Amino acid sequence: MQRARFLWLFTATATVYNSRSSSLVETMCKELKTRVLRLVPQTLNGPGQHGDSDRQPGWSEVLKATVAALKEGHVAAVPTDTIYGLAALAQSSEAVKRVYEIKGRNGQKPLAICVGEIEDIYKFCKVTVPEALLRDLLPGPVTLVLERSDALNSDLNPFTPLVGVRIPDHAFIRQLSQLCGEPLALTSANISSQTSTIAVEEFRDLWPRLAVVVDGGPIGDQTPECRLGSTVIDLSAAGRYRVVRPGCALSATVSILEQKYFLSRETVDH
Repeated sequence: MQRARFLWLFTATATVYNSRSSSLVETMCKELKTRVLRLVPQTLNGPGQHGDSDRQPGWSEVLKATVAALKEGHVAAVPTDTIYGLAALAQSSEAVKRVYEIKGRNGQKPLAICVGEIEDIYKFCKVTVPEALLRDLLPGPVTLVLERSDALNSDLNPFTPLVGVRIPDHAFIRQLSQLCGEPLALTSANISSQTSTIAVEEFRDLWPRLAVVVDGGPIGDQTPECRLGSTVIDLSAAGRYRVVRPGCALSATVSILEQKYFLSRETVDH
């Protein structure tokens, strides 16, 4: 079974949820100033490859607005290749704290980081697996747990020497991370213990606490499996892997780890 890849090709266009369209690329929640920016899907044969997306009409404006909000320490909701996520600058302790507050998340539960390219992983993690393994799994619906490097904000998951790293197969969030120039702290866009979300309307109760909501439309095929999130694999021990969360790509991921790289599955004794 081959690992599924999803390339999201978008151009940003204006949307106003009360149907009174304007030339703006955003609509404001009146009291709370939450900017809702919509990304409209593009055909696979059209423009919008990862490298030239900033030349598309409107795309750069959405990216610029989201980067600005993150740089100011705010939290944004963004689409990924699996579910909607909350993103903040991982190197900002205040922004990380804000993510926990918005989700009502237990402070002992770690946040993952998101980077734009494989090369970025080496800046914030101590990588002991072959680079080819990283490239076989990323970009994609997989979170790899590795030993963190000293370059990563010590206030991010201070209770563990490990960190989960993602490169979603989604052009918008990859470029967003690159433009920010640092990793994004990333977690699901929902209140902790509630169901993960695959459309922005599903977490509308969080909008007032977010600076930007990037609407990339519904994610996936609307089946229950779409809400499983990424498959989380711990690769911090040499020669072994441990499944932290099965997620949506377990079978394909395990196949690569065992059949191509001959890693042994570690089980947890209870």
